[in-house]
Amino acid sequence: MPDIRPVAFIIGLLTALLGVLMLLPALVDYLAGSDNWQPFLLAATATALAGGLVMASTANSATLGLTIRQSYLLTTFVWVVLTLFGAVPFVMGAPGISFTDAVFETMSGITTTGTTVLTGLDNMPPGVLLWRSLLQWIGGLGIIIVALIFLPVMKVGGMQYFRSEAFDTLGKVLPRTADIGRALLEIYLVLTGLCAVTYFALGLSAFDALNLSLTTVATGGFATTDASFLPHAGAAEYAAVVFMVLAGLPFIRFIQLAGGSFRPIYEDVQVRAYLRWTLYAVAAVVLWRLWSGLSAPDAPPFETVLRETAFNVVSLFSGTGYGSADVESWGGFALVVVMIGGMVGACTASTGCSVKVFRYLVLIEAVKAQIRRIHSPSRVSRLRLQGRSLEPEVVNSVIAMFTLFVVSFGVTAVLLSLTGLQTGTAVTAAWTALFNIGPAFGPEVGPTGAVDGFPASAKWVMIAAMLLGRLEVLVALVLILPRFWRA
Repeated sequence: MPDIRPVAFIIGLLTALLGVLMLLPALVDYLAGSDNWQPFLLAATATALAGGLVMASTANSATLGLTIRQSYLLTTFVWVVLTLFGAVPFVMGAPGISFTDAVFETMSGITTTGTTVLTGLDNMPPGVLLWRSLLQWIGGLGIIIVALIFLPVMKVGGMQYFRSEAFDTLGKVLPRTADIGRALLEIYLVLTGLCAVTYFALGLSAFDALNLSLTTVATGGFATTDASFLPHAGAAEYAAVVFMVLAGLPFIRFIQLAGGSFRPIYEDVQVRAYLRWTLYAVAAVVLWRLWSGLSAPDAPPFETVLRETAFNVVSLFSGTGYGSADVESWGGFALVVVMIGGMVGACTASTGCSVKVFRYLVLIEAVKAQIRRIHSPSRVSRLRLQGRSLEPEVVNSVIAMFTLFVVSFGVTAVLLSLTGLQTGTAVTAAWTALFNIGPAFGPEVGPTGAVDGFPASAKWVMIAAMLLGRLEVLVALVLILPRFWRA
């Protein structure tokens, strides 16, 4: 059995920091005159104390490095433990929901999924709204760190392709993991600050601008009203599109850009594909809406169609999950496009979700190579991406992950159907949970998009699916193998 002390120490440290972070919503509620600051303060104290005790009991392992097996444990259990502690304020104070709903809301936040069980957000204490936004913000930063530091070492989903790039390329300037994490945090803070200032300049209140910037850069999608982004429709939608696209790009490119090197982000085939595919999806839905609405007497003007489509398609493609229009009313073609876009997702090492553009590019190259082999059996060719050779280990890892995503999607949809949800609802709920997208569609979904009416069993299935999707399936599934726990 692997030594869990180094893992426990890091989780204890992060839990203590989570408790400290709870003081921010407590302060906001106190300044707003809401009694909800007291539950936040109690939760903060308990969380920080629990994390501190774990740190103290495992302090002798603080200087030990992490093995591959310990890295698997850390990347899974840190999400589970932080979710459980992050749910405490939702149970102790407003909105006073059940344990199941609290865990669902927190898991949805920290995995940046964005599906919610809460209604009445317009009248919620401001501390609760800020806490939801903070959960998504730290979750978005966490997955970038995992993607750049842990997944390449663990060789999950073809991420070993980026190992030399993440460490060797930055090694001359950032030789240590802590330096990489610090650089990522600085970029993350700058993007969040720019987004908040932009929203505020476009007319949003300071509170809304802060909250929406936290969830936009995290591609999370939690909003401060039941109507999601609709109250801010207009110029703010264009700004959101820009920042959602930026958040879907590899953050390693921003670090290189800050170092004065523009060529890596310009030449990155993954970045170009992501921007191109997003543009194709927006254009397809715009043309569909214009064509299908030609004879409608109340057809919206072109600018409205373009703005609504660009915002909502980019929101779902990046996995943010904001909404400013009823996508279902656009017709079946538009719904299929956004669902496919959500299953593609953003770039690797971004805050975006889903399978990721890089893996689709690898899959396309593998299919093309197989077609060439069928056409010319004696021809020998190596798979390449952006001028670099794709090793069989990378290709096999990507195919395995892609297969697991497809199988997990089917299993999740079946399990949700068995809980009593209608088939259409079960499929979109599995889609939104496993690919960490946000909105669900169907008759059982509430008018505000909340899934509070789902059975408790369905919520737990979605909780598990959200965790699987955020950890890119393999990281979590490897823990159920008996050989993993053998010495």
